[in-house]
Amino acid sequence: MRELRYAAKKTAPIAPVYIFVGLAFGVLMSEAGYGVLWTLASSTFIYAGSMQILLVPLLLAGAPIGAVALLTFFVNARHMFYGLGLLERFAPAGRLRRAYMALTVTDEIYSVLCSCDDRPEGKSGVLCDFWILCSAHLLWIVSSAAGALLVGSLTADLAGLDFSATAFFVVVAADQWRKADSHIPAIVGFASALVFYILLGADNFILPALAASTAALLLIRHRRERRKAEENA
Repeated sequence: MRELRYAAKKTAPIAPVYIFVGLAFGVLMSEAGYGVLWTLASSTFIYAGSMQILLVPLLLAGAPIGAVALLTFFVNARHMFYGLGLLERFAPAGRLRRAYMALTVTDEIYSVLCSCDDRPEGKSGVLCDFWILCSAHLLWIVSSAAGALLVGSLTADLAGLDFSATAFFVVVAADQWRKADSHIPAIVGFASALVFYILLGADNFILPALAASTAALLLIRHRRERRKAEENA
C-alpha cells in the first residue's frame, strides 16, 4: 500500500492530462463510429496519446494498416529510448513485469520517474515504479472508455487542455536543472533539438535529435570514464 500511495502522489500532476486527452480520444472514436471495445483495445495496446487521436482520421480515410503502424512507430519511436534507458532500473521487477514497464514509459511518465528523488531503494522502489506506470496506463484506458461512453453528455470544449502536459514538462525540466549536479545533458539535448528543428522542421526533428543527444552523451560518458581510469592508473 505504501508503494501505491507513493505512485498516486507522483502521478497526480499528470492525471488531468491523461483524463482530458483520454476523454477527447474516446469522444473522437465514438463520433467516428467505433465502439467502446475498439477504444479500449486502442488505449490498451497502442497507448500512444496524441498518435491515437491522429489514428481516428487515418482510419476514417481508409489508410492501410501497415502505413498506420509505420507512422505510429516513427512518431512514437522516442519511447524506445525511454524504456531502454530504464531497463537496468527495472531489472529487479522480473522479466515479464520489466517488459511491461519498459513498454509503458511515456513522455509524461519518463518525466515523473526522473523526478522521483525520494524513491525507496531495492524492491520497494521498483514496485513504486511499477505502480506509477500501471496507474497511468489504467487511467488512460478508463478515461478513453469514459469518453466513448459519455460522448452524448459531454458539452465542454476540451480543445487545448492537452497543453497542460507542456506546462508539466517545463516545471519538471526547471526542477531537474536546479537539482542536477551537471547541466551537460540538458545543454546537449537542447542544442540537438534546436539544430534538428532548424534543419528538419517541427514535424521531423524529434527522433534525430534524440539519437544525436544519446550518441553525444554516450561519447561524453566514455571519455569521462577513460579519463577517470587514466587518473586512477
